[in-house]
Amino acid sequence: MDQDDAEIIKKYFKGDEKSLEILITRYLKPVYGFVFRYVGNGDEAEDITQTVFIKAWRNLKKFDKTKSFKTWIFSVAKNTCIDYLRKKKAIPLSSFENERGDNPIVNKMKDMGPLPNEVFEQKNFSKVVLLALENLSGQYQTILYLRYKNNLKFKEIAETLGESINTIKSRHRRAVLELKSKLSDIR
Repeated sequence: MDQDDAEIIKKYFKGDEKSLEILITRYLKPVYGFVFRYVGNGDEAEDITQTVFIKAWRNLKKFDKTKSFKTWIFSVAKNTCIDYLRKKKAIPLSSFENERGDNPIVNKMKDMGPLPNEVFEQKNFSKVVLLALENLSGQYQTILYLRYKNNLKFKEIAETLGESINTIKSRHRRAVLELKSKLSDIR
């Protein structure tokens, strides 16, 4: 018998330490998956996910119990990812240019994407879908991930991302159309 999040949180505040474990177990994989999609690196995603749960634990008393815990934890995850990405220093490719304006890094870069015949040879359709998903913009990937991987409703996605529900619905529709287009290009 699964308890809802609100009951678990009440038990935690009454001194039941196991309740926190239940929440962490329930949301660890979905939050990690969300964070991994945001940052694209497993080690960084593990660190950020740990930070998300530490922040959640520290701020659990501030959590509005009239709202969804699921939405709240994903909001914490999104904000933690944004903070991490802001702190991460990127080296612009232009800093590798020589006096003539040539850039040996860019010149040596190759398109590492699969060739069309390799895409056709893939037997597992899910690999093709994942490839198409990876080529969507980050905001489209995030919305589709939250909607279909974590089963969030449009309202929950809107709350998580701090956007209006109409914006989320519109982006979802555009993401699905773009994904459909990319899949038809692959076929």
